[in-house]
Amino acid sequence: MYEHLDRQQKESLVKYLKEFITTERLQRFEEVLEARTRHITVVLEDIYQPHNASAVLRSCDCFGVQDVHIIENKNTYTVNPQVAMGASKWLSIYKYNLKSCNTVTCLDTLKDKGYKIAAMSPSNDAMSIFDFDVSEKFALLFGTEMHGLSKQAVDNADAFVKIPMYGFTESFNISVTVALSLFHFTNQLRGLKKNVYRLTEEDKTDVYLGWLSNSLKNSSILINNFIKEKTA
Repeated sequence: MYEHLDRQQKESLVKYLKEFITTERLQRFEEVLEARTRHITVVLEDIYQPHNASAVLRSCDCFGVQDVHIIENKNTYTVNPQVAMGASKWLSIYKYNLKSCNTVTCLDTLKDKGYKIAAMSPSNDAMSIFDFDVSEKFALLFGTEMHGLSKQAVDNADAFVKIPMYGFTESFNISVTVALSLFHFTNQLRGLKKNVYRLTEEDKTDVYLGWLSNSLKNSSILINNFIKEKTA
């Protein structure tokens, strides 16, 4: 709707839409925006169980991870609203479901944007999350509980990472794995001397626009009116 606007126009649109939001809500937006990050992103390959899919989105929002990339090769990603608790409207969600193998498309897209692909795997050869370097942008790749990551995902990963376990069970539930991983990695990011994890000013504008648009019932009308007035 507003993607074609240039940065200055988007900033003007943000200022315009903010007039229709309460002061308390805007203050909350500002607080959350400062903690948001695109330094780390989450990639989900063929996750289909609604409870797990929804819990992952909730964890991403809670830990300040803005972007979620969803690969749908065999399974459709379905969200349970009662579990997600509205998290999806605060996140930037990208779906890959147009080709026979969307995994390679997704991972190539992320690599082109400078992300290192870190596949979460319980294998003995995977490094511990405590040994993984978070200073460079990275995408955490998760597979299904039943079959794990596909061969295409494994072949295109740059690193393999695991959460150390000390019991008899082979692996954690996928939603638990995501939550534990994000807790550790976002904590590591915020401990870096340089705030490399923070959003750029341009990203802040784009994210803010999404939040404002999703918060206003008549946002499409307001945005269209703004665009007509500014581009007339």
